[in-house]
Amino acid sequence: MKPSRVLAVALLVATACRAPAPASSGLRSTEPAVPPRRAVTFPEGWRFKAGEKAAFGEHFMIASNQVLASDAGNEIIRAGGNAVDAAVAVGFALAVTYPVAGNIGGGGFMVIRMADGRAATIDYREVAPLAASRNMYFDANGNPTMESIIGYRASGVPGAVAGMAEALSKYGSMTLAQAMAPAIRMARDGFVVDSQLYGSLRSSQGYVGRFDGKDVFYKDGDAIKPGTLFKQPALARTLQLIADQGPKAFYHGEVGDSLVAAMQRGGGIIVKQDLEQYKAIWRTPIRSTYRGYAMYSMPPSSSGGIVVAEALNILEALGDTVPSWGTAAYDHLLGSAYQRAFIDRNSKLGDPAFVNVPLEQLTSKEYARALAKTIDRNRKTPTPPNGAQIADGMHTTHYSVVDDKGNAVATTTTLNNGYGSAVYLKNVGFFMNDEMDDFAAAPGKPNMFGLVQGEANAIAPGKRMLSAMSPTIVLDPQGQLFLVVGAAGGPRIITATSQVILNVIDHRMSLADAMRAPRLHHQALPDTLMVETNGLSADAEAGLKRIGHGIKYIGGLANVNAVMRVKGGWEGVTEPRMGGTGGTSAH
Repeated sequence: MKPSRVLAVALLVATACRAPAPASSGLRSTEPAVPPRRAVTFPEGWRFKAGEKAAFGEHFMIASNQVLASDAGNEIIRAGGNAVDAAVAVGFALAVTYPVAGNIGGGGFMVIRMADGRAATIDYREVAPLAASRNMYFDANGNPTMESIIGYRASGVPGAVAGMAEALSKYGSMTLAQAMAPAIRMARDGFVVDSQLYGSLRSSQGYVGRFDGKDVFYKDGDAIKPGTLFKQPALARTLQLIADQGPKAFYHGEVGDSLVAAMQRGGGIIVKQDLEQYKAIWRTPIRSTYRGYAMYSMPPSSSGGIVVAEALNILEALGDTVPSWGTAAYDHLLGSAYQRAFIDRNSKLGDPAFVNVPLEQLTSKEYARALAKTIDRNRKTPTPPNGAQIADGMHTTHYSVVDDKGNAVATTTTLNNGYGSAVYLKNVGFFMNDEMDDFAAAPGKPNMFGLVQGEANAIAPGKRMLSAMSPTIVLDPQGQLFLVVGAAGGPRIITATSQVILNVIDHRMSLADAMRAPRLHHQALPDTLMVETNGLSADAEAGLKRIGHGIKYIGGLANVNAVMRVKGGWEGVTEPRMGGTGGTSAH
């Protein structure tokens, strides 16, 4: 795992609306019944109780990591906007109120499924600058340096503004200025700092304080305190320019000019041509199925859709009878499926403009059946020594949106590490990403964190770095919208997202239980089953060790936000592991 640069304590928020819905509202008595949920028993000593309630909204639901950002989306839907309008509003609002991961200086992925059946994915991942080179992060002795993580040389060309604007132009119903209005208002007029933001900034003071962010987020030697009305005039002006001029303000105008000037002063390599050439890319969604349910997810440059589909296909190929949740038998099969899918991820996936990705093979049922046959139910299979391990930044953020017409958006966005590269551009008011660290700095060799990455993800000018982001939309067997889900947490995004899906489909858990259930993770190398502390029963732990699994307990695996259809409306649950209040806002 890449060292964390910040101990962010997320305030996890769902926004539900009970406002009167138009006649076309998404839930009607003619819809198929939602399969009943089943009670679940968590292991003794597990940190969460089963049977908790989720936030409920009769007509629409937004789940994000920050209450004010969720409220921004709520405001937009109540004003007549659709899920895409709301998703864009949430994205820009997160850049104001959740600077640890919300951004306009980073990038992300969006999965869209409209109520009329149209589905699309947009890739607005960052790209390597034109001056980037394969070995740019080696020192004179051939060892990787910290320059891919901290400072001006760590940043890829940002894609967030282009991606959100492009999504809005094709599937939204509002102007960019309308969708951005809540974010602009909060940046200009201020919002009240809460304990979550204070704690995040305080724990990151040594990191953020390296550059100009120290003058904005810290006063008298401490982070801005809870209760402070925090205004960001530079960011407000930047957002207003984007609202007035569109993305050209960022990529061809004043904002971009300021970004490039800052890069030049700090020794970065992003130049004006990099910004002018950046394009968000519409890609064909990965459409996979699992036990009659359909899933729409991201293709490369995200690895999420392929790996989730491959792992679930392997589980499906193992048979219709699923071992009981929480048993050694189930955990062994789940970990083995992830292990095999991650071996493929780490050796075969990269930017499709540079790498021939065998997408059809990796997502095929036939291929999964062949892999399933390699799983011995009574013995763990060692990962081959040339398997690869790839880690992504832990401080990503995901949000899920369903509107009153049944349109849905799953969006995952990131700066990579918390507060990105720590470089804050004070003239335009935002942090820059450190996504260059998601490339393989030294393909085939361990880097300073012991990670072995594949040649497919080596640095090249104009290339998108591989990601684990996995925004996913699930339809039930009748073709109705069922679940909108995604996560933050590096490679654990993939396993956490898929386990929520498995929990509600195979194990019929309520969404609240599916989110609170203990998670496990296997990413090929290290060849260890990672499990959340106290997440195994004594019998399950003994059984896993007996068949050869090494087990490493870890505090928490990923940060998921999800929305699920239930009888009469929608439930939303935000990640309970992050230490926030889990606050909701109903209207």
